[in-house]
Order: sequence, then C-alpha cells, then structure tokens
Amino acid sequence: MFRPRRLACQAGRYALVDGLPFELPVNSEQTPALMAAFRINLDRAREVMPGNELHPLNFFGKGLFLVTVVDYRVTDIGKYIEYSLAIACTHGARPAPPILPFIFQKGFGVGQYVMDLPVSTEISVKGGKGIWGMPKHRASLDFLANDSTVSSQYNLDDQLVTRIDIARPRGNGIPLDLGAANYCVFRGMLMKSYIYFKGRVHFALFNDAAATFTLGDHPKAEPFKRLEIEPNPIFTAYFPETAGVLDDHFESWFISHPAKPNTNGEGMESVISLGLNEVWLPPPRPVPPGGAPPPPQRTSSPRST
Repeated sequence: MFRPRRLACQAGRYALVDGLPFELPVNSEQTPALMAAFRINLDRAREVMPGNELHPLNFFGKGLFLVTVVDYRVTDIGKYIEYSLAIACTHGARPAPPILPFIFQKGFGVGQYVMDLPVSTEISVKGGKGIWGMPKHRASLDFLANDSTVSSQYNLDDQLVTRIDIARPRGNGIPLDLGAANYCVFRGMLMKSYIYFKGRVHFALFNDAAATFTLGDHPKAEPFKRLEIEPNPIFTAYFPETAGVLDDHFESWFISHPAKPNTNGEGMESVISLGLNEVWLPPPRPVPPGGAPPPPQRTSSPRST
C-alpha cells in the first residue's frame, strides 16, 4: 500500500490517545465501501466553504458533491459505518483553475471538505472528532449490498436525512492504491487529515453510472438541498473489500473571518465526556429511492447498467 515511510516504521508499536488504544499504524481491514459523485452549483458550494483558503473544485463550471460510505469491519475501535457527505475542494490563497488540480493534486491541495460525517458508534465520534477534527456524530446507518445494488441510509431522530443507492458496476474491478485528504472544521480551525487505502474497485462513469441520492426532511438535510445536487452521477464506485491506513499526522489552520465571529462552532465540549461505547443505534427504517413512504420490506433499487 502507498503510504509515508514513517507510518511503515510505526508498525508493531502502540499509542493511547484521549483514552483510545491504537495499534499503529491506525488501520482498517476487510472493509467494503461505496462512492458516488454528483455535479452541484459552484456558487452554492463556495458559500459553504469555511474561511478564505478553501475553494470548491471547478469541474467545467460545476462543483462536485461526494458521497462515500464505508462499512468498517476490522479496526482498533470495533465495527462501525461511516457516511461521508463532502464537496471536492482545493486549498490555497486563490481558487484553482479548472482541469489542472486533477493533474497536480498535491500542489493545489486537492481533497474534500466534509460537511457531515455520521457514524455508528460513540467511540468513533470520540476519536474521529476529538483527535482528527472530523464532524462525526452518532446516527442510525446501514450498508446493504447484493448482486445488483449497493445502498446506505442515514437517519436521525427516526427521520430520513439522506440515502444513496447505486447500481453495482459490472466487471471484475481494477486494483486501486491511493491517498486522499479530508478538510474538516473543529474548534474554529480547519483540520486536514490523510487516509491511504487500497482495494479492487468496480466503477462506472457518466452514462454508465446509475445512482439515486435522496434527501429527507430532517433539518440536517437542508444544507445539501441548497447545493442544487444534480440527479445524474459523474461516477459510481463499489469496493467489495478495502484495507486502509489513517495517518496520525494532521494539519490545522485558524479559520479567519471578515469580522469578529460570535461562535467557533463545535469545540472540545462536544467530545470531552464521550466514552468508548461500541453499541450501534437501531438501523434506519428503510425508505426507497425518492423518499416515498417506507414499504413493508426493502425491495426497490435503481436502474442497473
């Protein structure tokens, strides 16, 4: 797996951070995942970017909204699902030009700005938010895969927030080994963390990709409705199994404002009293693509490629 040499040198060592025990490097195994990308309004994407150094990635005059759901099965902190809702972005003094960030990703600080990151367990919130600054909170989640469809649903307070359904891409898949960067807001700072993963990916592009992204009526869904997410995906991807490493190195910057801010958002008070509980909330009541009332059992699926 591609990863910094420093992480390889940590193998076999241990850490205890905020009461969380880790065997280094911080890794996951036997983990399936799905991804989908959708075009969004570039101006609406600019409006949600924090500070003045994070910018939405310009994809031919549109922004890119990324849905990534990971079903972590083997980790140092137990099993949990992670449901990421993010916008592709660059980092720097000025917005990056179109096209070039896809070629020179490191130079333009390419990554994703994570707007929301529900997870299954309290211990995942404590570690992900308290250490890496990720906007984690506990929610009802599922991850379902069969021969034709992969889906995941995110509920809060027994209400639908979002649901993603993708037609499982055909073929045998291709090996993928890469790194990615997450930008998150915590304690009034912009936090950047790094993940490295590998697996065999099954993917579909443009007209070959089929997905349905559904937004519910919960208030947590409102910021995503304002992005004007287009219905047809740019790509979809399914990893039957991945192995990953979360870097223990991360970066942070103060978020600046044109006037004195009244609040810095969530701070350490949101994690200081959390424990190491690995218990999941009950799974969400199934809602089919489009958000219609739940049927007696889950049988609906998007079109296949």
